[in-house]
Amino acid sequence: MKPVIAITLGDFNGVGPEIALKAAANPGVRKLCTPLLVGPLNIMEDVQKRFKIRLKLQKAIFPWRDATATAVFDVGDGLWADIQYGRATKASGRNAGVAIEKAVELCTGGRSHAMVTAPVSKEGLNIAGYNFPGQTEMIALLSRSQRVAMMLVSHTMRVGLVTIHTALRNAADAISREKILEKVSIIHEALLHNFQIRKPRIALLALNPHAGEQGLIGKEEQEIIIPAVQELQKLGLPVEGPFSADAFFGTGNYKRYDAIVAMYHDQGLIPLKMSSFGKGVNFSAGLNIIRTSPDHGTAYDIAGKGKANITSMVEAIKLAVAFSKHHD
Repeated sequence: MKPVIAITLGDFNGVGPEIALKAAANPGVRKLCTPLLVGPLNIMEDVQKRFKIRLKLQKAIFPWRDATATAVFDVGDGLWADIQYGRATKASGRNAGVAIEKAVELCTGGRSHAMVTAPVSKEGLNIAGYNFPGQTEMIALLSRSQRVAMMLVSHTMRVGLVTIHTALRNAADAISREKILEKVSIIHEALLHNFQIRKPRIALLALNPHAGEQGLIGKEEQEIIIPAVQELQKLGLPVEGPFSADAFFGTGNYKRYDAIVAMYHDQGLIPLKMSSFGKGVNFSAGLNIIRTSPDHGTAYDIAGKGKANITSMVEAIKLAVAFSKHHD
């Protein structure tokens, strides 16, 4: 049987519902898996009509046997929520949060093999009472996962992060030897088990310009990052670095590695998105369940206009399907 992939609608004032429904209707996606849409059914019906998406929607009744219809796990909360494209609201945040909760339940309960999350607004989630820095942290808690590492995956590179959604001024203080060991270990396991790479090579980036210039431009490399690399190597993990980020990407050195571990969000994701924006996939490595998502946000500026590109959403679904085939 084809794997069942739970697809959340995300923030309904953004492009989430549009790309979720269009991806679920995509023949290539339907050939690979059984999409299970998670969100308010009436919001989906509005979006389907608005963008003329050819899709037969039907409330999910398990076990699902209707191959002609797309199953909808209706969170029901959208009955009172009006769509206000382009802005975060309490209603859109609440719907997005409930959809995440239900998708995790579907995965942990064995009704879905993986979940793919459409973009949410962190502001909307917070207004609605979901006090998490992002979906990754929320899903980790809900799935009772002890460890998680955020990875962005494209056809050109795989980038993991030591710190995720934290202010730049706090990033240096958030980096520790223990955290580097944890994140690199999770990413190494993901390369072996999820990506099926037999002998992966991992590059670790420096925090400071020119890798700190032997302590002249910051001491994090000397005191934290280099000792972490040495300890990882003693444990037998194929890690090299720390590399000065600008030269590492500028010279194409990244092509020699199966994954790159960056110290903070923009350090690793700017080069990845420059090379493949709209085609990358966010993967939460280390979770007890499989979760992927597109590499972009709610795109409020084009929400409701029918202009959203579904490439990244489709890639996220394909990756979730691939991972589900060898997930314990």
